[in-house]
Amino acid sequence: MTKTVELDVAQATLRELIAGLTPDDELVIVEDRKPVAKLVPTAPDRHPRKAGNCKGMLTNLVEDDEHLKDFGEYMP
Repeated sequence: MTKTVELDVAQATLRELIAGLTPDDELVIVEDRKPVAKLVPTAPDRHPRKAGNCKGMLTNLVEDDEHLKDFGEYMP
């Protein structure tokens, strides 16, 4: 969502404006009804994914090939 704020208000409340930004927000700062700047939040840093990170989290309780019969024509 785009929010618009006057430059003098932005100068006085910059910390609060930045703290209130959510990932899909942007803040347009205007002076005399003309846009002069746009604030957008940065994406949070993510740790790189590692293969096998979720190993052991899924448990197959029953070995069952019965349900695969219906898909036999699609499988090689």
